[in-house]
Amino acid sequence: MAAPNGKFFIQDKLTKPAPHHESFEQLWETKWKKPAQMGVYPFMFSAASDFEPIVEEMTKLGMKEPYDWDAYAGVFAPHAEKLVATAEAAEAAGEREKASEYYLRASGVYRISRFPAPRSEKQRAAWAKGKEACLKGLQLREHPVDEVLIPHTHGIEGEGKHIPVYHQLPGGASKSSPAPLVIIMTGLDGYRTELAVWAEGWRRNGVAVVVVEIPGTGDSPALASDPTSPDREWSSLLDWVDAQEAIDSKRVAVWAFSTGGFYAIRLAHTHPNRLAGVVALGGGCHHMFDREWLDHVNHLEYPFDLANTLAYKFGYGDDVEKFKAEASDKFSLLKDGTLDKPECARLLLVNGTEDEIFPIDDYYLALQHGAPKEARFVPGIKHMGEPESFFIIMNWLYKLFGIQGNAGQQLATMPFKPKF
Repeated sequence: MAAPNGKFFIQDKLTKPAPHHESFEQLWETKWKKPAQMGVYPFMFSAASDFEPIVEEMTKLGMKEPYDWDAYAGVFAPHAEKLVATAEAAEAAGEREKASEYYLRASGVYRISRFPAPRSEKQRAAWAKGKEACLKGLQLREHPVDEVLIPHTHGIEGEGKHIPVYHQLPGGASKSSPAPLVIIMTGLDGYRTELAVWAEGWRRNGVAVVVVEIPGTGDSPALASDPTSPDREWSSLLDWVDAQEAIDSKRVAVWAFSTGGFYAIRLAHTHPNRLAGVVALGGGCHHMFDREWLDHVNHLEYPFDLANTLAYKFGYGDDVEKFKAEASDKFSLLKDGTLDKPECARLLLVNGTEDEIFPIDDYYLALQHGAPKEARFVPGIKHMGEPESFFIIMNWLYKLFGIQGNAGQQLATMPFKPKF
């Protein structure tokens, strides 16, 4: 660890359970109600009113950890289906704006029902239905977001043939006037269906967007258990980017969120000459796999069983103990030599100093190895240091791309405000 005496910077907080782990009711009241009302993560494209009957039912059922994920998802399903029915009726009547809103609101309900990862049959069904609803909603907007199946040309046996991404080009982007591109790399629980919320703000700034999922999440074709699989996924992705005439291949940056930050740090070292810049927001690289850390995170900041969800994501299924025993030796970017590679793309590390999901210690460690990096830590704030971190990163990217932008105005495009 980076703190004095071999301790984590938040060592004293490791044994203090957060109240939202007591029950779903407490999760809603102490952690989720406010962001739902604001229409922000994890309630992108959502209306708080859609969740009120769900919370009421979950409370009556006494839902709490450890959750039966099929029972959990089963509460959400009829409410999502009702929203889809409203969307379909509006679409049939030619009411595009209303249809778009209700499809997106349905996707928001499906999202929370498969949250934090589709580990059960009903959660996997919710993920499939949520994707369908989300894409319909996005494509009915004035400025549609499209899905592209990028050929996974560097894939190996056992990996998928395509990398599904959400993609949007700004108006006017062409071979003669190519746009800069920000590749948004998703996290542990927020997939392309959620982080597409960033597309509109970047479009207004003349920047193209690709939203791509990390190994072990969403529809990533990469082998979750193979530490080298992301290298192949990103090679395939960047080859496709280079072939797009409407994208300026000299102005391509990655902005990775949370667990995606782990992959961004690796990417900056494995593909150092293919990107103008890389941002790792709220990620980790080594201590995130420490047994002491993983033994405590299930009762800290994350809304659910973080260690178990990470085990699932990294290809260990339900065997969280095996994950704790093996993950450091298998995935640590320090132990595998990644951090000590002599070359690294321009890399910005940003996080809140009080992060209880991935320790800030990892960013101190990254700064002490290999090529020089840039960093900005937000004091006194937990995971990802938002919203201050968003302003820091957007202004960094504006400068990187050589464009004029207003971070406040861009962030104003994010909260979902239901009209109907």
